[in-house]
Amino acid sequence: MNLNSLALAYLGDAIYELYIRKYLISKNIVKVKELQKEAVNYVSAKAQAKFLNKMIEAKFLTDDEVDIVKRARNHKSHSSKSTDIITYKHSTGLEALIGELYLKDNKTRIDEIMNYITEG
Repeated sequence: MNLNSLALAYLGDAIYELYIRKYLISKNIVKVKELQKEAVNYVSAKAQAKFLNKMIEAKFLTDDEVDIVKRARNHKSHSSKSTDIITYKHSTGLEALIGELYLKDNKTRIDEIMNYITEG
């Protein structure tokens, strides 16, 4: 299946959020209000852009993965009301990468990326 970057990001957003929710519950946070408050540290565009840039700087991502991110960042998209366009595009890049890995059934690599994010 060959999806455009925004469709990959749409899928990746759901997968990313599922991983984060599972992670937060594993930390024995059980109150929904606390879960939502803590989730913002991971699922906001600002947080996702920060994690992506950290992975790129650390050379944690492969060249192919960086290419996926760049394609998504460069894809024409609508801006977000909650953040600046650069931050929004970076978060879209991370989501597209997760979406691509999911479609390629590369759960191991998604686990590695999500562990890097949650343990970093």
